[in-house]
Amino acid sequence: MLIFQTDNPLIPVVSTTAAPEVENLSALKTLSIDELLNRLISTMVDFAIHLCIALIVFYAGKFIIRKLFTFTAGVLTRREVDRSLSTFILSLVRMVLYFILVVIVIGILGINTSSFIALFASAGVAIGMALSGTLQNFAGGVLILLLKPYKVGDYIEAQGFSGTVTEIQIFSTIISTADNKTIIIPNGGLSTGSINNWSRGEYRRVDWSVGISYGNDVALARNIITDMLMSDERIVKTSLRADREQRMEKALEEKAATVTPEPEKRRGFLSRLLFRRHEKIRRHMDQLDAEAANALSTIIPDSDRKPSVVLSQLADSSVVLSARAWVRSSDYWSVYYEYNEKIYNTLPLHGISFPFPQVDVHINS
Repeated sequence: MLIFQTDNPLIPVVSTTAAPEVENLSALKTLSIDELLNRLISTMVDFAIHLCIALIVFYAGKFIIRKLFTFTAGVLTRREVDRSLSTFILSLVRMVLYFILVVIVIGILGINTSSFIALFASAGVAIGMALSGTLQNFAGGVLILLLKPYKVGDYIEAQGFSGTVTEIQIFSTIISTADNKTIIIPNGGLSTGSINNWSRGEYRRVDWSVGISYGNDVALARNIITDMLMSDERIVKTSLRADREQRMEKALEEKAATVTPEPEKRRGFLSRLLFRRHEKIRRHMDQLDAEAANALSTIIPDSDRKPSVVLSQLADSSVVLSARAWVRSSDYWSVYYEYNEKIYNTLPLHGISFPFPQVDVHINS
C-alpha cells in the first residue's frame, strides 16, 4: 500500500492499493524454489482431488439421470400418456437434470457457479429477445401438449388448412392433407386461434339433400331411404349411449374369444403394493367418469338418434328431402359417399325421378 501525505491542507491525501495479482506476484517472488514447488504440488494435488471427485459425481449423476429417465418413461407408458406429451416431458426432464449436474460439477471444480448461472441467464434473455417468435411457438406447443385440443391422428381444420395430425412438435404441428401434402403449422397461431377438430366427437351426423320431381310419392321415397339406413350396422338405430354400450360389449366378447389367459406371475411385495394402489386409483377414476357422464346426461339428455327423412323444402324445380343419420366419426365419409350412390341408384327403380332445373314458359296468344 502506498500512502502520500503532505502538510498542505489543499492537497488531499492520496492512497492507492496494489492489485491482488501484483501482491500475489510479489509474494511469489519472495518464495524460495522449494516453497514454490511445494505450493505448486499442493495446488496440483488439490486440483487432482477435486477433478477426481467431479468425475465420480459426473458419472454417478449420469447413472442416476438414466435411471430417473427410464423410470419416468415407464410411468408415462403405464399411464398411457400421449406420445407427443411423453416425448416433451422426457426431453425436458433430461435437459433440467443434466443442467443441474453440470452446475454441481463446476462447483466441485472450484468455479464460481453464481457467475456461471448469471451468465447463462443473461444469454437466455438475449436469446429470448432475438427469438421472440420462436418462443411464442414454444409456449404454444407446451399449451397444446398440456391442454390437448387435438392429438396425433385427429382430423383438424385450422389456419386455413385441414388434414390429419401426424406429429406434434415443440414449435410446430405437422398435418397431412387428403392428397398427401405435408403442412407444417407454427404452434403459436394454433394455441391462440380457432381449431375445428373433426375427430374430437365420437359420433357425427351425416346429412343428405335429395331432390325428387313434383308428383312423385314423397312417402315412398322416405320409406326407401329410411329402410336403407336402418339396415346398415354402421348407423345408430336408437341412442348414442345404447350404441356405444352395444359396441363395447361386442368388442369385449371378441377380445375374450381371441385372447388366451396368461399364467399369473408372482409379484414382490413392492410390486403388489404398487399394483393395488394403481387398481384403486383406476377404480376411483372410473367412478368419477361415470358420475361425470351421469351429470352430463341430465344436462344434455341422450335423445333418440335413429335415422330420419323429412321434407325440408319445396324448391323451384324439385321437392327436397333431408335425410339424417348418426355414425361414428371414423365411418363418416364412407357412409356419406356410399349412400350418395345408393340413393341415386335405388330411387329410380321405384319410379322416383330426379328433376333437372326447369322453367315453365307460358305464351299468351
